[in-house]
Amino acid sequence: MRIEGLDIELARHLGDVPALDLGDIAATRALVSEPIPTPAADGVVVTDVVAEVGGHSVGVRVTKPSQTAGCPLPIVVEMHGGGFVLGSAAANDDTNRTMASEIPCIVVAVDYRLSPEFPYPAAIVDCVAAVRWAAGSAERWGGDPGRIGVLGTSAGACLAACTALRVRDEGGPALAMQALIEPALDDRADTPSMIDGADAVFWNSRNALLSWQHYLAGRAPDEYTTPSRRTDLSGLPPTYLTVNELDPLRDQGLDYARRLLEAGVPVELHCWPGAFHGFRMFDTDLTRRTRAADLVAIRRLMGS
Repeated sequence: MRIEGLDIELARHLGDVPALDLGDIAATRALVSEPIPTPAADGVVVTDVVAEVGGHSVGVRVTKPSQTAGCPLPIVVEMHGGGFVLGSAAANDDTNRTMASEIPCIVVAVDYRLSPEFPYPAAIVDCVAAVRWAAGSAERWGGDPGRIGVLGTSAGACLAACTALRVRDEGGPALAMQALIEPALDDRADTPSMIDGADAVFWNSRNALLSWQHYLAGRAPDEYTTPSRRTDLSGLPPTYLTVNELDPLRDQGLDYARRLLEAGVPVELHCWPGAFHGFRMFDTDLTRRTRAADLVAIRRLMGS
């Protein structure tokens, strides 16, 4: 199959792309296997913790350098992707280890509750609690409570964006940055990239819409459920945002970046050419370049 504009290396992996169907959650969860946890290595320590804040508990996975120079480290609270229905705090172990080691920083990956069993607002409640726990327990882990950022991928980027809005509205903690990777930010399907994305690789428009249906569970979408519906984006932290050229979610990410800029929020925006949603699952030159760009941007925004 030939796809116009697809990166040449990614084209060689088309036969390895999982065929997701969010119309069947059980089958999709069985298809997408979780990474097998590996022993701590490469200069990092990984610890699973139950974070408790104000009577609410959420599991988090803390990854930090095993050796530090004695200075408090910035903290990145990470929300995994998975269409609101897949994944866990261990989903991005490899990239979180790399981030902890190379920035360096402390990564707090959130094991937020999944839809459809736990629809909105369960996941956001968990993510906000994790941010507040990170701020309150920063010194215990050698972290700097004044340098906390949020990072999310796909549906996790929606949760990161909503978390940034919640803590802005509810008195903190103040965030140093938000990093939104190939973000799902809008439940609507009226952009050109969504309209053209019916046959997109890996993540098509149908799955995108189904993910929102599972997440909202019949609730009418509004500016609290959906970042793109929020009218006031002022006062949000400096933002790193990436989109993919061949991704149905591309245009909603571009529009959010534009609106952030209009609201006076500093934004670094990347559109990765020839890339589909989830392309980072494959080791290609483009993937390596995107991950390197992520690290540079997060390091800069976190003041490392």
